[in-house]
Amino acid sequence: MSTEKEKVAGFSVLAAVFLTGFKLLVGAITGSLGILSEALHSALDLVAAIITYFSVRISDKPADENHNFGHGKVENLSAFIETILLLVTCVWIIYEGVNRLISGNTHIEVTVWSFVVVILSIAIDYSRSRALYKVAKKHNSQALEADALHFATDIWSSGVVLLGLVCAKFGFFFADSIAALAVALIVLGVSYKLGRRAIDVLLDRAPKELFDEVAALLDQQKEVQCYHDLKVRVAGADTFINVTIHLHPELSLTQAHAISHKVEEFLSKSISRCEVQIHYEPHEAEVPTVKKEAHEMSNM
Repeated sequence: MSTEKEKVAGFSVLAAVFLTGFKLLVGAITGSLGILSEALHSALDLVAAIITYFSVRISDKPADENHNFGHGKVENLSAFIETILLLVTCVWIIYEGVNRLISGNTHIEVTVWSFVVVILSIAIDYSRSRALYKVAKKHNSQALEADALHFATDIWSSGVVLLGLVCAKFGFFFADSIAALAVALIVLGVSYKLGRRAIDVLLDRAPKELFDEVAALLDQQKEVQCYHDLKVRVAGADTFINVTIHLHPELSLTQAHAISHKVEEFLSKSISRCEVQIHYEPHEAEVPTVKKEAHEMSNM
């Protein structure tokens, strides 16, 4: 598993190195802000890809005495750092784009290489984003998903830059700066979504969809009279579940343990890379319907 994740992350680093160098060269020759903004975007993608590569190598290390819950949050920290890098990109692109439009210094030299670098970039970004998304989904890796999001964003931003170059070819040079600002807006939108997800995990916010999924799975257990104190947290690709279940009071300790173990196995098989801890108690008639409470807590 680690080998596959490291391999796809390593190829992303190589792709980012090539794209950054090629865009910088063509951007410097043509003076195109659109291409230069793409080069800076790719440079930060390179940094992000390197961070991702090392994070996926660390995240799958088993738990130890200093990290009792494993190293999964390294991936979420990686995704958060990538968000910061994307925001830095936006600040520079917006500043330079507005400055050029105000000053009127929008003239650029459009050559065949301008189109070659952008079209080639779209092709490589499409290939890398698909490969990263596939492995990210397979291994539930937020770091690889963030990297895939970087490359997918580049496809749209490169498309905008390509449109700006076409307009500039016909003398509408201001279109290049406008294209660069459009790139910044795209990146801002992606950064917000990516950053929010990473922060939620780092702060142990209960993922609502996953919480509801676990609650629905518990509702299927006929032996469980009711449950409460359901807690769900995520760290990287790992999910941790804690819950107290109520069982029939006349069950023996051995029977109660067997049911608890059965529920743990059911949850573990239903949710990949899931660690479950269940506390069981005898059910009393006056205990309120705590299944409903669990669902209400997920919406708070």
